[in-house]
Amino acid sequence: MSEVKVIQINESVFAENDREAEIIRQKLTAQGTLFLNVMSSPGSGKTTTLVALINRLKDRLKIGEMDVDIESSLDAQRVADMTGIPSLQIHNGGLCHIDADMTARALLEYDTAGLDLLILENIGNLVCPAEFDTGAHKNVTILSVPEGDNKPLKYPLMYQVSNVVLINKIDTMEYFDFSLEKARERILAMNPKAVLFPISAKTGEGLEAVCSWILTELQNLRN
Repeated sequence: MSEVKVIQINESVFAENDREAEIIRQKLTAQGTLFLNVMSSPGSGKTTTLVALINRLKDRLKIGEMDVDIESSLDAQRVADMTGIPSLQIHNGGLCHIDADMTARALLEYDTAGLDLLILENIGNLVCPAEFDTGAHKNVTILSVPEGDNKPLKYPLMYQVSNVVLINKIDTMEYFDFSLEKARERILAMNPKAVLFPISAKTGEGLEAVCSWILTELQNLRN
């Protein structure tokens, strides 16, 4: 019988990433910069939501934004054009995620000193981004009404790692088989600490509540 060698690995494969993420978090905390990692599937209205939030907050906060895509700089350019804030495009070499090392390298090119709020618009994907700590203080996921209220059941890890879930496109609820109560129930069942905000990036409904949450989190970070 051939000999089989067995080795035991006690450290998580994500351990190095987690260490790098904590360094980023500590640096931004020391600066007083709140760092949000925003995730969602493609078409959820992520960029539209961020533009709407930034435009509501930019007179009160100094804001920076970084955008991750496999190719193109369309979203970063859109944010910059529609808000007037500095935006950095990150091309991740065709990967399905961005990790802490990529975030750290991007931050070398982006001056965060003096920023109140830094937003990372993660790549449109509900699988890989959920697995990697980027160094953000808070993870935000956008679930849009057309995706269905059972989406959290299909991608549980994403909702387990999210501090906040924005349920977007509530202005379309009459056209889709979507139950806000079922979505809320399913998300809270897997993550009781999650904070939920029903919003419409198109009409602006619910966005002020999200802005208030951001301002409170920034104040808590600095206390």
